[in-house]
Amino acid sequence: MYQALKALAIFVAILMAMVIGFAAGVIADRSALIPLTGLIDIGPVSRATRTSPNELNLELINEAYRMIQERYADREALAETDLTYGALTGMVDALGDTGHSRFLTPKMVEAEASTIQGELEGIGALLNVNEAGNPVILAPMDGSPAQRAGLEPGDIIIEVDGVDVSTTSLTEVVERVTGPAGTDVTLTIMDPDTQELREVTITRERIILQNVTWKMLPGTNIAHLRIAGFSNDVSGALISALREIDRQGAQGIILDLRNNPGGLLNEAVNVVSQFLPEGSLVMQAKDADGNVRSIPVRRGGIATEIPLVVLINQGSASAAEITAGAIQDYNRGTLVGQTTFGTGTVLNQFSLSDGSAILLATELWLTPKGREIWHEGIAPDVEVELPDGVTVSIPETERDWTEQDLANTKDTQLKRALEIIQEAVR
Repeated sequence: MYQALKALAIFVAILMAMVIGFAAGVIADRSALIPLTGLIDIGPVSRATRTSPNELNLELINEAYRMIQERYADREALAETDLTYGALTGMVDALGDTGHSRFLTPKMVEAEASTIQGELEGIGALLNVNEAGNPVILAPMDGSPAQRAGLEPGDIIIEVDGVDVSTTSLTEVVERVTGPAGTDVTLTIMDPDTQELREVTITRERIILQNVTWKMLPGTNIAHLRIAGFSNDVSGALISALREIDRQGAQGIILDLRNNPGGLLNEAVNVVSQFLPEGSLVMQAKDADGNVRSIPVRRGGIATEIPLVVLINQGSASAAEITAGAIQDYNRGTLVGQTTFGTGTVLNQFSLSDGSAILLATELWLTPKGREIWHEGIAPDVEVELPDGVTVSIPETERDWTEQDLANTKDTQLKRALEIIQEAVR
C-alpha cells in the first residue's frame, strides 16, 4: 500500500483496461421496449429485503444481477468480470469524491505503478472531471505530444475520434484516449472560456518523464527550477539540482510548479523540507473522525534561506499544492500565478483479492496553518494570468535563450516572478 496525493492525476498516456458499467447497456435503446401503455411486464421477481439506510442491501444487488442474467438481450455482454467491475466502479463513484477515490482494475493498478516510476506511453496528459462532470485536461506533461499540440489545463474534451464523451465516465474517456506509441487519436476540445471548439490530432509516444529541470535565466543570477511531478525519487533529483544551482552562484530561485499534478506524499514531504527550516510543518492531515496529525519537515534542508518565488496555476495539484501552501504559510516565498486546482485528500490504495484495488480518500490535508485546500486551492500572493494561446515556459525550452529572448517572452507569469525575485536580491 502506498500513500499518494493526486488530483486524479490519471495519466491518459498509459494503456488501461476498460471498466464496463453494465447500466449503460441496459439503458441504451430502452425506448424501443416500452409500449405506449407502460413498461413491459417481465414477470415476477423476488423482492429484496428492506435494510436500514446505512446498511448495504446485498439482496437488492443480487436481485438486479439475477434480472440482468435472465432478461438482458445481449448475452455476449454478460461477462462476470465486467459486471463485477462495473458494480465496484459505481459503488466508489457514488461516494461523490470525483477525481479522487476510484476503483482500479488489475491493469490500472499496474498503470498506477508505472506513473510513479515516471514511464508512460500515450499523449502525455492528465485528466480530471470538472464540476459539471465533463472530462478536462488537468495538465499536459513537459515535452509531451499533448503539450506540443497546445492542450492546456481546463480544456474540455468533447469527443474522442468522433465519439461524444462529454458526459461519459472518466474511465471510458481514458480508455479511448490511451493507446500504443505511433498511433493517432483525434480530440475535439472546447475552450472553457470562449466555448469555441477545435479539433486536435495527436500521435501517441513513449514518454520518459524528467520531473526536475533547471536553467539559469540568461543575464541574471536567478535559477528557473521546475518540478513537473512528484514521482519516485523526485526529491533526490531536486537535491542534486539545488547543489548545482548553489555551485553556479545563483542568488535566487523561481520554483515552477505550474501544471504539476502531484504524486507521492513522501516526496512532497522531502521536497518541502529542502526549503523550510527544521521545526516547520509540511502539512496537517484530518481523518474521518476529525483527528488531526501534523507532518513536520525533515532536517537537513539545503535551500532554506535563498530568496524564493513560486509559480502556480490551475494545473498545480495535490503535492504541488502542499509545497506551495507550506511556503506561503511560512512567508518563505512569494506565490505568483493563478489559484491551484484544489485537491485536498490523501489517497490510500487498498488491494482486492483478484489484483484490483480501491483508491480511497482517507484524510483531508491542510496547510500548516490549518487551511483546507479541497475545492478551494491555493491562491497566489500576486495574481498573473497567461495571455490566451501562450503556454508556460520551461527550462528545456530556455536552453538556447538569449537575454533578448527572456525580455521578449510572452510568459507573463515567469516575467513577473523574475521582477519580484530580482527586487528581493538587490
